[in-house]
Amino acid sequence: MSLFSEVPQAPPVAVFKLTADFREDSHPQKVNLGVGAYRTDDCQPWVLPVVKKVERLIVEDDSLNHEYLPILGLPEFRSAASKVALGDDSAAIKENRVGGVQALGGTGALRIGAEFLQRWYNGVKNTATPVYVSAPTWENHNGVFADAGFKDIRPYHYWDAAKRGLDLSGFLEDLEKAPEHSIFVLHACAHNPTGTDPTQEEWKTIAEVMKRRKLFVFFDSAYQGFASGSLDKDAWAIRFFVSEGFELFIAQSFSKNFGLYNERVGNLTVVAKDTENLTRILSQMEKIVRTTWSNPPSQGARIVSKTLNNPELFAEWKDNVKTMADRVLLMRDQLKTKLVALGTPGTWDHITQQIGMFSFTGLNRKLKTNTPAQKHTLQQNSSVIFQL
Repeated sequence: MSLFSEVPQAPPVAVFKLTADFREDSHPQKVNLGVGAYRTDDCQPWVLPVVKKVERLIVEDDSLNHEYLPILGLPEFRSAASKVALGDDSAAIKENRVGGVQALGGTGALRIGAEFLQRWYNGVKNTATPVYVSAPTWENHNGVFADAGFKDIRPYHYWDAAKRGLDLSGFLEDLEKAPEHSIFVLHACAHNPTGTDPTQEEWKTIAEVMKRRKLFVFFDSAYQGFASGSLDKDAWAIRFFVSEGFELFIAQSFSKNFGLYNERVGNLTVVAKDTENLTRILSQMEKIVRTTWSNPPSQGARIVSKTLNNPELFAEWKDNVKTMADRVLLMRDQLKTKLVALGTPGTWDHITQQIGMFSFTGLNRKLKTNTPAQKHTLQQNSSVIFQL
């Protein structure tokens, strides 16, 4: 008998199982609505032109080699990534209290942050500290913090199905009731999966409560620039919280806004109270990285670093990102226009009020239609607008 005969079969990861099923489907009009990856009008992956250009520069650069990077990652990548999140004029960067950890995508950044918080947050080992994630949220949030050792993972109110928007009152109530020093995972922009973000005034209210209640902010920033087409607009919430004096973590992903899905380029930006605190935090994160992946890969980080640190390439990248963001926004507008033109029951303003790749439609199995054309449109679009 095998030593592993009692190992149960794990269920497949749903989104990747759907992709596998998609590949095996022979239907000529199939469309993959699973993995959140940008596609062209021909439903093909798009390699950003600036990425192709930088890849050629890397190949032709004889000064590069394949030696190990520092444990915390490529220094020029880490600093540039943090600067993109916090802005050129960030006081926190000027005060030398911002640092970065190169990670294996946004998930890796979340995991390193979670591991550190579980060991060192608020001075003690913190398996019992509540971690709050939005209801609903990206499925990996629960798993990452659970696997890092946190035992108390709770939902906070976010989606209001009745008004198809943010449940701000429920959100604020959960903030008020949460134990002091609880950890809250916040989506910086383009909330996954609802596409619903707080307004700037709502973010200010959220920040006021979190500051008063001594709650820890862990931003997940997977779509900066990709949501609205503006790096600054999509990072507004992060920068506001930093300006209010929060110590916080930011898990950054460059999968979407660089199209580097399989390069796993991520960064954990740490905003600390001062340089001395930052130095100690990064020293402990270095130990966690050493026993997790030991040393990060260079290729994706070099692509991002060379792009962000060269003014001409940076400008070209912002234009590439805006191209993707504008197309998604156009698709939302066209879909809403078509639904309204067909006289589809209900209101559809939320389709264009939401942002990013995902959307909650408000559709349900009981929704009635007046004509066969309306029924066909709803059937075709109920899942399409769930991911744009």
